[in-house]
Parts: sequence; C-alpha cells; structure tokens
Amino acid sequence: MRQKTQTDRTRPPLCHAAPDALPHNFSGPTGSKLVGEAFETRALEFLQRQRLRFVARNVSCRGGEIDLVMRERDGALVFVEVRARAQRRYGGAAASVGWQKKLRIVRAARHYLAARSRDSRDEPACRFDVIAFEAGRLVWLRDAFRADEV
Repeated sequence: MRQKTQTDRTRPPLCHAAPDALPHNFSGPTGSKLVGEAFETRALEFLQRQRLRFVARNVSCRGGEIDLVMRERDGALVFVEVRARAQRRYGGAAASVGWQKKLRIVRAARHYLAARSRDSRDEPACRFDVIAFEAGRLVWLRDAFRADEV
C-alpha cells in the first residue's frame, strides 16, 4: 500500500472531481437544452406581458430554427432568437448572434412563411428580434436585424 506524501496533499483536484466542485457552464446535451428551454419560457412570458401573442415555439427546418414566433398587435409576425450567457465575455449573448446564425434564422422564417402562405402577396409584415439574457438580465432588441441584411 502506498503511503501519501506531502506532494499528494497539495495537488489540485483533477478535472473529474465531484460535479459540485466544478463551475457550471451549461455544457452537455441535456443541461444546455434544459437551460435553453427555461430562458425561452422566460422570454415568452416577457413578450406576452408586452402584449405580443404566442404563435409557435422551436420552429425548425433543414436550414435553421426559430426559438419563438410571436404576433404583434398590428398583425406583424415577430421571429425571436433567445440567447443567454452567464458572463459578458466575448461580447455577451447579443453579440453571439452572428451573420451565420442570422442566415439560419431568416432561412427558417422563409420556410415557415412558405409553409403557411398560399400566396406570397398574403405574407404579413415580419420582424426579427433578439432576447438576450446578459448575466440573468433580459435585454429585448426589437428589429435586431433584417432579412435583406444577411
């Protein structure tokens, strides 16, 4: 049997230490999905308090996904991307919506509209919003980007 030495007692814990000893970073397939759903629910409740009506959630197509689809009082459809970051490193949650993500959202929105509209002249006005949770604080970016910009 090996005897513990002084150096054994001063070593830092290994990366596979007890889960409570490690900082939570929302990683892992189930962890990030549950956290994402919780933030989407908070965003949905906030938007409903702002008098937007719920239309759909997690609309996906081959090219992308839309977290929330809402309807404004004037009839305009609002496609909402929900982002959350625990820290503001690398620009925070709002900055994490880059041009590739915008392109996927616009692609999914076009697919959503095409599947529900029989005539392109019947398409409602649309807007792309981002709800960013910056260290737990909700920031609503109305008209965050336009389809013709991507």
